[in-house]
Amino acid sequence: MDRIRQSFQSASQENRTCFIPYLCAGDPDYATSLALCKIAVEAQVDCLEIGVPFTDPLADGTTNQLAAQRALESGMTSTKVFDLVREIRTFTQTPIIFYTYYNLVLAPGLNNYAQRCKEAGVDGLLTLDCPPEEADDLLSACKEHDLKTVFIVTPSTPVERITKIAQAATGFIYYVSRAGVTGARSKMADDLPERVAAIRQHTDLPVVVGFGISKADHVRQISAIADGVVVGSALVQTIADDPSDPKGILERFQSKLASMRA
Repeated sequence: MDRIRQSFQSASQENRTCFIPYLCAGDPDYATSLALCKIAVEAQVDCLEIGVPFTDPLADGTTNQLAAQRALESGMTSTKVFDLVREIRTFTQTPIIFYTYYNLVLAPGLNNYAQRCKEAGVDGLLTLDCPPEEADDLLSACKEHDLKTVFIVTPSTPVERITKIAQAATGFIYYVSRAGVTGARSKMADDLPERVAAIRQHTDLPVVVGFGISKADHVRQISAIADGVVVGSALVQTIADDPSDPKGILERFQSKLASMRA
């Protein structure tokens, strides 16, 4: 069952854009992380993008770097990330995409990692630092275990590379709305509609926009041009505001999520 495809098809039939929240697994601790995922599911998000905590998250800005640090300091491991997914699967069939880095996938063996993903209930991999040109082995492992692949297009990606990226992706194309790392921005790029339209010329896959989306108005703008929108740092900040207050985290997250989702 292709849960990712079904999610985008359902949103399209309802004439809306997929809403995809990002959360770092284990931030600020396992129990609170699971509770946050449950809140997101109950808010009827279309997919969950779950960050696998890593010591060198080179694509992430300060907010998400600190989220990974909190998760690791709380004792989060790769095994516990898979445990978290298994628990999420007890209450939802919402698609789950891992936002991860190649070292974490390569170290245990690509086939082994892909198999563990599939068995836990992961639907797709976004491996930030593995470009399509270097991804043959990863693509083979994902194909063998029926995991969808997600690749990034950036504002600086040459047109000739978009085709290659689109050929490697099987889940959706992730367009980074601004150059640089993750993190809330005050304004969307002016050329966003043109950039998304250019990607569509090379693929029939959904095009999702992420990085820098911090306001409900940003979500509204992207909803007019893309198939999906990812909100990350703006939600993660609700944890960072006071990581020691689980009840407050859940309340702040739920409120922020509701405003962005609406």
